[in-house]
Amino acid sequence: MTLQNGEKMKKFSDSGLRPSIVEALEFEKIVEPTEVQAKAIPIILEKADLIAQSETGTGKTLAYLLPIFEHIANAEFDGNRVIILVPTHELAAQVLRQIERLTANSGLPIRSAMLIGNVNIDRQIEKLREKPHIIVGSAGRVLELIKKRKINAQAVKLIVLDEADRLMSDENAESTLAVIKTTQKDRQMLAFSATIPPKALARLTENMKTPKIIKSEAPISVPETISHFYKLVAKRDKAETLRKMIRSLSAKKSLIFMNNSHELEIVLSKLCHHDLRADSLHGDNRKSERKQTLDDFRAGKVDILIASDIAARGLQIDGITHVFIMTMSENPQDYVHRAGRTGRNGQSGAVVSIVTEFELGLLKAHAKRLGIVLSEI
Repeated sequence: MTLQNGEKMKKFSDSGLRPSIVEALEFEKIVEPTEVQAKAIPIILEKADLIAQSETGTGKTLAYLLPIFEHIANAEFDGNRVIILVPTHELAAQVLRQIERLTANSGLPIRSAMLIGNVNIDRQIEKLREKPHIIVGSAGRVLELIKKRKINAQAVKLIVLDEADRLMSDENAESTLAVIKTTQKDRQMLAFSATIPPKALARLTENMKTPKIIKSEAPISVPETISHFYKLVAKRDKAETLRKMIRSLSAKKSLIFMNNSHELEIVLSKLCHHDLRADSLHGDNRKSERKQTLDDFRAGKVDILIASDIAARGLQIDGITHVFIMTMSENPQDYVHRAGRTGRNGQSGAVVSIVTEFELGLLKAHAKRLGIVLSEI
């Protein structure tokens, strides 16, 4: 299927969105649309089905939320008419927070609810009695509530699949497709993802009405507000070097990337032993543990979060001053993903890679590919 480029807008005021929504964006210092937003918003406002592929950190959440807010403000959708499916509890919470910020800053009376597993279902049923316009949740829990007749799936006007590659994976496709099949065929369907493998694309197109497909073609890059450093050390000295650098750089809020869960916990133990307020986030954590860890990090109860790439996928936390990279990836896009956790919304940030001599070669290759300046510290 040929990729299509939607007509690109240069300003949100040219998007067809009402002034109150544009003003809500300005309140968060968001003025110009990203490429995926510029391409997707007009298509969604036209009520066409859409598959959008764009890298992490390019504004996919707002790309679908803004036109959804416009639909609801036009009184086109009343209660329980929008379902946003996500693969993780963390992403559900992030999407809900963005909805709540837009609601508060726009003054639009839009109601929303989060429906996820391992949470008291009776409370969620109570929340549904308030007839939220937008439901954000996991496919399993949403399907359960549809079967209980607490959600009228036949009345749903729009479904969004956020991180569609994971929702359409072999592991999650059955429950995701089960939710989709409970809705009317004339509903609008949107799929957003950083990557869309052929099998996921096939599953999506089978359940959509001649979807338009867009791809953000912006070259991979890192915001200019971020400074990039490296420290060359022996592998055995990485943990101690990290501890000293957190102190010496006065890193107020740090995110540390490691991809070995066992080594990650060793580093965590060493940091905590020196009275640093640290915690970890990786695939072995229970969902309840991950939520508590993220809540503590956002609230400032924890200053240092050590995470794997999988656990940190799509993570959006304001105020991260430093990103430390302890495990170097061969993919330059991974560096972009990690670096993009700091320096958000025009703020300054620093990325510090603690590398062995072998890893330094990879890092310098990434720097050349991305056009960034590295400084040794």
